Amino acid sequence: MSTTDSYFDGRLLGLIGINIAGFLLTLFTLGICFPWALCIVEIWYTKHTVIEGKRLRFIGTGMGLFGTWIKIFLLSIITFGIYALWAGIAIKKWKVKNTKFAAE
Repeated sequence: MSTTDSYFDGRLLGLIGINIAGFLLTLFTLGICFPWALCIVEIWYTKHTVIEGKRLRFIGTGMGLFGTWIKIFLLSIITFGIYALWAGIAIKKWKVKNTKFAAE
């Protein structure tokens, strides 16, 4: 592969394992640790992603997402679930903001 190739080098078993781990972490903590589970999964995805020859790195933390997660949760309750429509966008923005190129 040339140094300008973009690719994903993750494997199926790793993907299944990391998603099960994230799901179980969220399930056993009744959703409280969802931000940490999301970070674990996102770290795995970025660790296996190369864009134009540069590997990605995720620098977000569960604590960094926790405030956003609480806001989404509370506003969703207050608006009878309507705010949840914006949750995916808010989380995606946070993920992108915390994704960088790994140091070479």
